[in-house]
Amino acid sequence: MNVVNPFKEKGIKIEKTYENWKKLAAKPYNPKTTSPFTKVRIILLNGAEFEANWYSHQFHRHCNNNDLRREIALIRRREQQQQKKIAALKPIEETVLQHTMGYEQLAVELTAILAQHVKDKYVKKALDFALLEDFDHVYRFGNLLEMDEGIKAETLLGCYTEIMPGRPTIAEHRYPADEIKKFINSESADLFTKLTVNIITAAEQQTMNFYMNQANFYKNELGRKLFSEIAMIEEQHVSQYGSLLDTNCSWLEGLLMHEYVECYLYYSCYEDESDEYIKEIWHNFYYEECGHLQKVAELLKKYEGKNWIDVFPCGGDFPELLKFGGNKEYIRKVLKQTGCHTADLEDYAKISDMPENANYFKYNTTVNKPISEVASHEVIEKHIKKYGEDYRFEESQNPIPTLRDRTQDNVDFARTLKK
Repeated sequence: MNVVNPFKEKGIKIEKTYENWKKLAAKPYNPKTTSPFTKVRIILLNGAEFEANWYSHQFHRHCNNNDLRREIALIRRREQQQQKKIAALKPIEETVLQHTMGYEQLAVELTAILAQHVKDKYVKKALDFALLEDFDHVYRFGNLLEMDEGIKAETLLGCYTEIMPGRPTIAEHRYPADEIKKFINSESADLFTKLTVNIITAAEQQTMNFYMNQANFYKNELGRKLFSEIAMIEEQHVSQYGSLLDTNCSWLEGLLMHEYVECYLYYSCYEDESDEYIKEIWHNFYYEECGHLQKVAELLKKYEGKNWIDVFPCGGDFPELLKFGGNKEYIRKVLKQTGCHTADLEDYAKISDMPENANYFKYNTTVNKPISEVASHEVIEKHIKKYGEDYRFEESQNPIPTLRDRTQDNVDFARTLKK
């Protein structure tokens, strides 16, 4: 791979990047012919822009220097435009539930990719843990999709992602304190680890926001309940991943990292993109983000007396780029090894090793009573009642024997002390 460093590119000046409404109204992709991974990249970059904007707003609200706030506002406005252009790529005819399958495919494939490449073993644990939960969400939404729209989810996912139970969603509802993990140290962490925790936080946050805002617009009660339930799990994931971020960085250091993450993602997606029209958007936005990054580097020097190299002692060259592809074997391995795990404060443990008085059991029982009204369970039971079995797309049997029964949803695995 050629060495690419966004600090050394010829970035585009912010004032030259603002666009009119016509240019912001990008041509939507064709949902029938567009690659699932193109859709995944669109969702990912939409999320990266939202995270950068949200961070910028929070910075703005915690800064008492109006000169600095004005500089940040210039960047934020263009990034809002970028987000609108990316959002416009989604076609009108693609339903919310069809689009949701792309969100869950992103969560699964992105998490699996990052987990296989990150060097920090503690961060890898967090990724592997949440991976199995998003994997189960694909299965729950896939069953709803067949019931409500008569569509087999694998046709939307390009058969890249298997669809079968992971750690059951009913088992994922945990005591809030158990989501808080140890944060990384930016001074000692390698660059890919820092990129990983920032990228996965942005991606999961995008999913959380999408579900929590779409839930009450769904066309039937079961769908509304399922979106709401899984939105709560996504909140847990955002809490877990967000707690991994280094809390010792200054606001400007954090902004610099956000801009670097955007540069990295746009360049990765540009290199990986198969749609020439969308590829050009990623290409242009990469150079715009280089301009944003370089501007924030100037602000860091002006207001904190720090050089960007102090935040990126490695020199700022991109590490290995993000490249999407199937990860079936890896997901199966993680499911077999850690499917029965739950979170235990800053670590993870087998559900069978948890004490009977653990906060997990009290909280999980409270929110899941009665079980018959838990949407993630109800959707499978209704599918079984209608079709005689659940909906799956699997190349071989589930690696967890107790999750192989297609005529009954398992509500005990990874949730109770029952043997």
